[in-house]
Order: sequence, then structure tokens, then C-alpha cells
Amino acid sequence: MGLEDRDGYRDALRERDKQRQLDATRNKFASFTSQHLGDKSKPKASPGARAPRQMGLIPMMIFWFAVMALLYGLMTHYLKPKQAQVLANGDLVIERAHDGHFYVPGAVNGRDVKFMVDTGASLVSVSEALAEKAAIRGGSPATFHTANGDRSGRIAEGVSVAVGPMRVTNVKVGVGLSLGDENDALLGQSFLSKFDISMSKNQMVLRPR
Repeated sequence: MGLEDRDGYRDALRERDKQRQLDATRNKFASFTSQHLGDKSKPKASPGARAPRQMGLIPMMIFWFAVMALLYGLMTHYLKPKQAQVLANGDLVIERAHDGHFYVPGAVNGRDVKFMVDTGASLVSVSEALAEKAAIRGGSPATFHTANGDRSGRIAEGVSVAVGPMRVTNVKVGVGLSLGDENDALLGQSFLSKFDISMSKNQMVLRPR
């Protein structure tokens, strides 16, 4: 290799080193700019920050939970049976509920219950749990025929039943039926037969005799 060739080779190496240094400087500058300045159109998210879609999901879920809770409250209020009314002449007026039945608050041996009025039932009926709370003990074994089949239970006598201002003592009560909530009860003819009953489309009236 001649002297001129060696000089050219050294010059080429120097130029290549300069280019490498220039490229390295550019890369460092670009990295610094990206880390500290970022893209103006897409701000850099801070460590631990959630994506915009994640940030919007939580308020949306809270909103829909609030809407569902509001709808539930409105439906509960709408479907809640209206309170029975006692007229000046002593009549008890019971409004028909939205499910087509008649409901009225009352008491069995002084224990508060919610009655569903059933003019086709022969007895006032309660659950075993309610009978225990109301101190309804003893009675004769019986079999109750229900839509879900036959159920064994008992018939107790001498029970006090009240609906509004109307109270009857010595009522026969069937014990052992499951009516949903343990404080639900069925108001049958062992109580209703002591009153005159009239019905219209949306009302039932119990009148003392």
C-alpha cells in the first residue's frame, strides 16, 4: 500500500468516526426530547396513570349503578301496596295491588304480619317460624293441599287475628305453609267469615256485622 493510499484510508476512518459521533449525538438529543418534551399531540402519561378509556370506564359504571338503583327504588315504590283505609263508618277498604292481589297489614297474636287476602282459603295460614314467634303452640295435625303439592302442618285454635281496627279472637290458624317471607300470612275465611265483604274492580271492603 502506498503512502497516498494509507493517508486516504486514515481520512476515511476519521470521517467514519465523525459520522458515528454525530449519529450518537443525534440519538441522545432525540431521546432527551422524547423523554422530557414528548409529543405535543400525545402527552406522555405519568407513571401509574390510567389510560383515558380506563379513566372513563369508572364514571360510566358509577352512572349506570346510580340509574339502576333509582329505577329499583321507583319500581319498589310503584309496586308497594297502598295502605288500607278505615272509613268513618268502620269499613276497611283494601286497594288491589299491581299483581292483582289484596294485601293488608295485620297481627297474629300481637305479632305484626303482612296478610294476603284469599277469600277462597278456609283458614288464616302462617309459617312455622311466625307461629313460633307468635307463641302459637299445639294444634291438630293436618295436610294442606297447595299448588306445589301436599304439605303437612297443624291447625291451632284460640288465636287472635287483627286487621286494622278489626280484631277476632279464637280464630283457627293453619301452621306450616311457606308463603315467601316468614312474616307473610294468608287471610282466609276463618277470619273473613266474621265480616261482610264486597268487592269492586280495584277495592275490597270489609264491613263489621
